Formats: sequence, C-alpha cells, structure tokens
Amino acid sequence: MSEAIEQGSDDVGGTGEKIAQPRPIFIVSDSTGDTAEAVVRAGLAQFDNYLVNVKTYAHVADGRRIDAVIRLAVREQGMIVHTLVDSTIRGRLIEAAEEREVECVDLIGALLGRLGSHLGGLAPREIPGRKTGLGDEYFRRIEAVEFTVKHDDGAEPRHLHKADLVLVGVSRTSKTPLSTYLAQKGWKVANVPIVMGIDLPPELFQVDQDKIFGLTIEPEVLLAIRMARIRNLGLNANSSYGNLEHIYMELEGAHEIFRGNPSWPVIDVTHRAVEESAGVILKTLHERRAARIREQTIRG
Repeated sequence: MSEAIEQGSDDVGGTGEKIAQPRPIFIVSDSTGDTAEAVVRAGLAQFDNYLVNVKTYAHVADGRRIDAVIRLAVREQGMIVHTLVDSTIRGRLIEAAEEREVECVDLIGALLGRLGSHLGGLAPREIPGRKTGLGDEYFRRIEAVEFTVKHDDGAEPRHLHKADLVLVGVSRTSKTPLSTYLAQKGWKVANVPIVMGIDLPPELFQVDQDKIFGLTIEPEVLLAIRMARIRNLGLNANSSYGNLEHIYMELEGAHEIFRGNPSWPVIDVTHRAVEESAGVILKTLHERRAARIREQTIRG
C-alpha cells in the first residue's frame, strides 16, 4: 500500500510558499482504472504545489474488496474516485462510503444514467470495458509492470539493456511514480538513483544512451517533499536527507553528471504531474527514434 502523506503544508525553504499535502486518493475500478486515473491526474494538474498519493485498485468485482478499500480510506482519511459500471458493486461502494463518511466521487454512474435516457431508455450492459478481452496489449503491460517493479531504485543494473527507458535522478525526483506510470502504458522502465559518494553502475554507460533521461527538481520543492517523507516515516529530521544545503549539493552533483552525458535529456519535474513528465519523456523518445530512422534512410 502507498504511504499516506500527512495533511497540512510546509514552508518551502523558509520562503513562505506553502506546499499543500492532501490525503491520498484511491481509484476504484472494475476494469483497469486507467480512465479514472487519467481524469484524476488531469484534475490534479490544475493545482499548484501539491503532494498526493494516487493508488489504483483495478478489477474490483466483489464486496470483500470494496470493504477493504473503504477500511483503508477510513484509516488514511483518503478520498475515493471510482468508475464501477456494475450497479450492484457501485451501490455497495457508495453505501459503504456514506456509512463510514468517506468522501466518494462517482465518475460513471450519473453518466450511464444520462446516456441511457438519451438513447431512449436503454439499459447499460454493465460489463467492464477491458475485462472482456485480454489481448497482447494487456499482457505487454503486465510484463512491463513486472519488469519495472524488479528494476526500481537501481536494482539489477545488469538488466538495464532490457529496459525501454532508464530514469536517473536523486532521491524523490519522481523516479518510481514515473516508472510505474510508464509501465502501466507498456514501457519497461528501470530507474537509477544518484547518491553522493557512490558511483553510478557501469552498465548505465554501456546501454543505448538515447533511452536514458535525467530528472531534476527545484531544491526548495525537493526539501518539502523530503520533509513530508521524514515525518511520515518517523526519520531523523536533522539528517542530511532533509537539509537544504545538502540538497543543493546533491542536485549540483546530479547536474554535473548530466553535463558529462549531454545525450541524456534532463526533465524538470517541479510542479509537473506525473503524466505531464511522462508525456515529455515519450515525446522526446519518439522524436529521437524518428530522427534516427530519417538518418538511416538518408545514409541508406
């Protein structure tokens, strides 16, 4: 389960700028959850200075799982957003949420009712859209997610050549959320942390450099994110991990590495939603591949 971030706000680097820290959002779907997650992230992109965990629960098709999500939402004081097309399961969730006073947003129920009326009183099939046919695309995504989980935070660098994308950055620059998001789109992603005093794995420099992307962030925003994590996990608040001067040193060290590897595009994730950063990465990757194909065609 993802860790809930304490509600409140941080004074970013003593500047007076507040970073909002809402409680988690739980996506509940009887299909993949992609639709609800896309809507939620599109909504979050309209807000500046937020730190929020979005957790997706896909293929929810029975009351037991509904009850489990409700208990989690109560414990972490989270908000539920759902796209449950099965009216029985949807009703179970709405009823349980009302009973336990959990904030709950239904993205599909009202729409299905209005569509039915618009179509002359037709009743919806109530069949989860993507659950009826598991094709190659579905299994490709599963494989990508499994690969990405196994190669998180620098694990198994000997397999970097198998990755479609490699993300590099200091701690808390959205490496894992970005990797997970891209994996759900079918990309095998590995991420490698930059840690002061520790050399990057040699395998990183032996793979196709066009698939490596550096991640950076504004120091004050990184400080706020790390301080929230320190409080969340009960870590030592006086450690270098949450020290602004040390963060400046870490980021400068990362940029020195990036300057030494100019073929790595550097993506600034400050105030960017995960899907926005992912969009920049994929656009750059596609442009590079197209340029390479054009170059090979000219040479051929």
